[in-house]
Amino acid sequence: MLRFLRINQLAVIDSVELELAAGLNVLTGETGTGKSILVEAVGLLIGGRASADLVRTGSDGASVEAIFENEGEEFFIRREITAEGRSRAFINGVLAPAAALKELSARLIEIHGQHEHQTLRDWSTHLGVLDTFGQLEALVVPTSAAFDVMRASELALVEARRAMSERETRQDLLTFQLAELDRAALKPEGDEDVELAALRQVLMSAERVERLCADSYASLYESDDAILPRLGGVWRHVTELATLDPKFQPYLDARDGIKAQLEDLALFLRRYAETIEASPARLQQVEERLALLERLKRKHGPSLRDVMDRRNALRSEQRDLERGEDRVRDLEGQLATARAAYVAAADTLSRARRRTAGEFASELERLLTELAMARTRFEVRFADEQLPDTSWTSRGFDAAEFFVSPNPGEDLRPLARIVSGGELSRVMLAIKTLTCGTRLAGRDGERGSQSPGLVFDEVDAGIGGRVADVVGRKLRALGSTFQVLCITHLPQVAAYADRHIRIDKRVESHRTYTTVSPLDGQGRVEELARMLGGEAVSEGVRNAAREMLTERNGAVLQGGGRTRPPRRLDTPVPGRPLRQDSGQAKGEDKGKGESERARFR
Repeated sequence: MLRFLRINQLAVIDSVELELAAGLNVLTGETGTGKSILVEAVGLLIGGRASADLVRTGSDGASVEAIFENEGEEFFIRREITAEGRSRAFINGVLAPAAALKELSARLIEIHGQHEHQTLRDWSTHLGVLDTFGQLEALVVPTSAAFDVMRASELALVEARRAMSERETRQDLLTFQLAELDRAALKPEGDEDVELAALRQVLMSAERVERLCADSYASLYESDDAILPRLGGVWRHVTELATLDPKFQPYLDARDGIKAQLEDLALFLRRYAETIEASPARLQQVEERLALLERLKRKHGPSLRDVMDRRNALRSEQRDLERGEDRVRDLEGQLATARAAYVAAADTLSRARRRTAGEFASELERLLTELAMARTRFEVRFADEQLPDTSWTSRGFDAAEFFVSPNPGEDLRPLARIVSGGELSRVMLAIKTLTCGTRLAGRDGERGSQSPGLVFDEVDAGIGGRVADVVGRKLRALGSTFQVLCITHLPQVAAYADRHIRIDKRVESHRTYTTVSPLDGQGRVEELARMLGGEAVSEGVRNAAREMLTERNGAVLQGGGRTRPPRRLDTPVPGRPLRQDSGQAKGEDKGKGESERARFR
């Protein structure tokens, strides 16, 4: 459930704070005031695409912040967009990728856009609706996995057959490349080039190295003032000092080790100098070997280890070519097994869909009756024949389409071709009610703040009159289970709101500003009167607005005040508090809003 929303510098919005409650929250206002921008702002919070075009003109960046509540846990989410189009997201103050927002969104809120009902005109979306209603994801996942294995087997078989057709040419190339690599006789350690580079450095300075070794050896052993012979006198003095002061004893104890290290160093200097092949021939040999290794690295590697891996891969490919027919037969067997697994999984999914289709149609017809489409007939029709394997997908091999007859006596026809815009909106609302209900049932009947919120952007498009009243009642009923945020231009729908918010737009100093105003009492009357009567609002229109609110909310509004009705219609429902009189509710909202805003300070 979305509890608090703050928007800064987004499109025409300068700065807006919005507090929402459980139940049905309705946003109204003239066209172009920025209602849909609020929906887009929520979309950014659940991983929607950010763009520099969303940043208000003249601003360095935009930000959207919100507090969500789910299963007793609060989530503080923030999304920032720079004027260059870069964005950052934060979850509970921790930097997070946009993908993390999308993953979290399933628990928090769902957005149903302004033109989403038009997707029903695309028959390819119908199976997804059916799967959601029937909670068939547990069958879709193994079907998708089996499909991926089958496609991988197909690709491997195609590659093996292609290799067979080009076998002779490929074998000649492999033989040449392997011969070159085998002649190189690479050392298994994979660091020969590093060793040779170091050796080349020594050979290029051979005379200097020999001189340094000879001078160092002489200083240790052979010169008149050699270090090792003179150390004997030093140790005699230290021995005498140790008898006088024990602090010298540790150095005396280290005498043998120091002597051994110096003798070892002297021996190494002499042997090292003797092993240097200070000849142009040896240097040329090293240079040629390094050049060969560099050529192999340019062709096969960036490193010698990569060259060796490439050699092993070429040998494996050569063996596969030599037993090419056996390889093809093995892959054909693997493909047959993978295909059988996919067909079994897809068949199980298909049978579950056909069982679900009847229940889905019956439930949808029932809801459409409640939405003033009585005697509408609905059916999910599957293709008579299984799709060809070239048309199989990760969601199975079914093809299905929704057929509907909204008028008695008319044949069932494809939904995309016969329903009007208003009928399509009601069908979409009925479908959303069904699919949301089945998802909730799969969550052990959770309610209120534990259920994801639902955002409807003009789900009532194309309808009016009595039908609009029915849609409002249905949205109100949906609000008893979910938090619903609905943008509407219909007073019949707005009158059912548990919380009514008006969106206005004004121009000051050649800049556009959007404001958000929670309504109660006379404010709701005036807004409904505007929606009913347009620019010229008479007292008669206001009386009609009051009557509309009275009928739909069981309250009598008089002169801007709201009195408690004699018969309380606010029966308790799980996850939603009792509706209270305007003064108390307003006071509570104020306290709650201050506490929510304080979280961001």
